[in-house]
Amino acid sequence: MTATYTFDVFSSLDGYGAAGGDWGGYWGKQGPELLEHRLDLYSQPQRMVFGANTYRVFAQLLAASTEESEVRDPWVTRMRGLPATVVSNTLHGPLDWPDATVLSGDAVDVVARLKEESEVPLRSHGSLSMNRALLAAGLVDRVQVTLFPVVTGQTGADAIFEGAADFDLDLIETRTLDGRTQELIYRPTLHA
Repeated sequence: MTATYTFDVFSSLDGYGAAGGDWGGYWGKQGPELLEHRLDLYSQPQRMVFGANTYRVFAQLLAASTEESEVRDPWVTRMRGLPATVVSNTLHGPLDWPDATVLSGDAVDVVARLKEESEVPLRSHGSLSMNRALLAAGLVDRVQVTLFPVVTGQTGADAIFEGAADFDLDLIETRTLDGRTQELIYRPTLHA
């Protein structure tokens, strides 16, 4: 039996994972239901999987933040406390992450091995290029998109699925948080 792998990503309606300008984190649309749901989600036993770039961004944001910063929301603190694997051919341990290890090699090979060996589900938040490769290899069991009610046509950054293969998505779960933010969980199948 293999561990379930979830690609967990925040998105604007137009498919960007971030935005420039004055949007701020969560595009300014976070609410108590979203934050509580994220904390519950990350309170479950699981292993985080990050690419090197996403790990670097998280580590830099956390190092530069204050206790009051949204970067230190309780769910992010909980995520940082989970065991993590960073897939990188450039980073070497130890990392500034409590329970993180670095595995070098091709992400497809590393994650395929993790899926076989892990006793807990695997989850990746962000790591867009790595997760596009994992999707194409058929290693992603669930795509969990938290869809914020914004269009960032002028300031959007990090197009989530740019350059990805074509996929059919079967909706397996949905919820509305704070009356405005949608969480959509899909089972991806490579479109033939």
